[in-house]
Amino acid sequence: MISKELKSVILDVLHLDDFDLHDETIAPDVPGWDSLTHINIILAVEKKFSIKFKSYEVLRLKNVGDLQKLVDLKLAK
Repeated sequence: MISKELKSVILDVLHLDDFDLHDETIAPDVPGWDSLTHINIILAVEKKFSIKFKSYEVLRLKNVGDLQKLVDLKLAK
């Protein structure tokens, strides 16, 4: 399940007031989520949660649920 904090970061970068994000949501499902925005989302998530992703971790992300799992994993360390 996507946390409110992660959803807030994603929607803020996308300049969306609200959008129903689910674990299965992929970038093409969300208005304005292109490759450049994806990089900005990753950077914003790193800043918000004070974590760092490795490039191979980002490349393995398939949907928003994967991003949430990665954030949770990083915060648990």
